[in-house]
Amino acid sequence: MSELILPKVTVILRGYETKQVLSVVEQLVGTKVNSIEVASNSPHAMESIAQARKEFGTEVHVGAGTVKNAELARQAIAAGAEFMLSPIMFTQEIFDLAKEAGVITVPAAFSPTEVQQMIDMGADIVKIFPAGQLGPDYIKAIQAPLGKLPLMVVGGVSTDNVQSYFDKGATYAGIGSGIFDPKDIEECNSANLAASLKRLEENIVW
Repeated sequence: MSELILPKVTVILRGYETKQVLSVVEQLVGTKVNSIEVASNSPHAMESIAQARKEFGTEVHVGAGTVKNAELARQAIAAGAEFMLSPIMFTQEIFDLAKEAGVITVPAAFSPTEVQQMIDMGADIVKIFPAGQLGPDYIKAIQAPLGKLPLMVVGGVSTDNVQSYFDKGATYAGIGSGIFDPKDIEECNSANLAASLKRLEENIVW
């Protein structure tokens, strides 16, 4: 891939209220980590996506995660999600809905066969999940025969190990609990959230 269609790193939030989501999004403004995914199984997830898009949509990329079926895809699109991720492969219906709405698709895959299948069906990016169970070398190994692919590593990826995945050929990373102290999110602690993001930025070769 010659050009990124999302920032290298997307922050993943699962299980947080809208106020807490917005407190994190606010800290992403002006950083290189200016992309956030709100998991669909979070409380008021679609409201959080809509609010984040409304308040920070020109400065931060906002997407929906855990999109496991067409109904959730429709809800995410209606809320204004710019991209959709899933822990599983997408159906053709989800791809069709996303394409019609101009939404970036990031279905998951685990095996080389699944990766190629998602690419063939039109995935913009393929999420390797759970990447932590496979390790950085897996990213290099599957691209040897398949060629350079837009792969996002998710699951077990943290501030401390994310660069090792980029070094082995990952184009993107999605990081959830591996960036922030959950307490800082729960308490909307702006200073600590900003410090955690700064540490992440410093650990990555951009």
